[in-house]
Amino acid sequence: MKRIVVVGGGAGGLELVTRLGHALGKGKNKTEIVLVDRSRTHIWKPLLHEVATGSIDINNDGVNYRAHAAKHHYQFQLGNVTKVNPHAKTITLDSLSDDKGHSILPERDLSYDTLIMAVGSISNDFGTPGVADHCYFLDSHKQAERFQQALLNHFLRVHQEGPDAKLKIAIVGGGATGVELSAELFHVAELMKAYGMPEMSGKRIHVELVEASGRILSALPERIANSAAKELTRLGVKISENTRVVRADSNGFQTADDKLIEADLMIWAAGVKAPDFIKDIEGFETNRNNQIVVRGTLQTEAFDDVYVIGDCCACVQPDGSFVPPRAQSAHQMASLVYDNIKGSLKGKPLKEYIYKDYGSLVNLSNYSTVGNLMGNLMGGSMFIEGRIARFVYISLYRLHLIAIHGWFKATIVMAAQKIGKVVKPKLKLH
Repeated sequence: MKRIVVVGGGAGGLELVTRLGHALGKGKNKTEIVLVDRSRTHIWKPLLHEVATGSIDINNDGVNYRAHAAKHHYQFQLGNVTKVNPHAKTITLDSLSDDKGHSILPERDLSYDTLIMAVGSISNDFGTPGVADHCYFLDSHKQAERFQQALLNHFLRVHQEGPDAKLKIAIVGGGATGVELSAELFHVAELMKAYGMPEMSGKRIHVELVEASGRILSALPERIANSAAKELTRLGVKISENTRVVRADSNGFQTADDKLIEADLMIWAAGVKAPDFIKDIEGFETNRNNQIVVRGTLQTEAFDDVYVIGDCCACVQPDGSFVPPRAQSAHQMASLVYDNIKGSLKGKPLKEYIYKDYGSLVNLSNYSTVGNLMGNLMGGSMFIEGRIARFVYISLYRLHLIAIHGWFKATIVMAAQKIGKVVKPKLKLH
């Protein structure tokens, strides 16, 4: 029996393994489809900032891989991949222990006939001293939940200290994560009034968004960035552009011009890279961000049986640019690899990947949503904001749910989420 292994259950990986399971994972001549991930639960990565503030509870909104696998004809293996041997066609999963250090599973190898690397990305601190020790990251739902617990504790402290006390939060990185988190923090601070903290409000927090370049959202059109900056400023966010952080300590961030940005909570959201173990894989060509360089078919340069999708993929386009690390990229790549795997089984020529930019949206919590639609589809873009942009943003998440659940179950999931918002607290309070 042939085995296809997908490493990483993010947006692209989970969508791909779901489609492969339905197409090849059942019947008399089925192929063994295996998903490997270090977490038991999937959450759509663009929602991690809402997990970090408690606006989303992963216990209610996450997808359990093992349960999902049982319904969609693939297998799930829990584990952290530490090595890939493309010559022997094996991957190595690290040993697994419980929270007391007791061994659950030993280190183990898993063979494959076709491998898809979809391991996503992690924050890149660029070796900045003190960042790893003093900052929170939002690479995974576990990290987001860790920040959420700290945020709750600081809300309690500030509320107890009296009306003049303020919670100082500094976020380094003016990309989509930093911008959306900034707005979400004010929304959550206002909601705390209804949950035993009547004196808490957005006026009790001080949020500073630090960006090294000349403007926030530098990868997006300037009109989107300007609209987002205007809304954040209205909320009370201090935006510090052209500000480079050189060090972090227990008091806050030290900048290149020797100023201290004081903070009780520090979040690092400035840049991403693929996991470090990738650069040590013999036979894979990688760039400075550890991304794996691929051909147009999304196969690695040296190995036809290894595909790469998502944030860990370095795919150059005809104009010389690289595909940006976005959820829409991962979705498109997953679709192409699915077609190429099915086509290769029938002896058909492989397709080449061309990135299609459908636009970008930035969700500023309940306050506003801004973005552009259509991208390069019609030679231009259409700026949208407000309710229309919010509707489109929510629709993107719903399309992801449809891709991993199918229309019928996705409709039930969406209905359950709406009911949950009525009968459950608006925030995760534990």
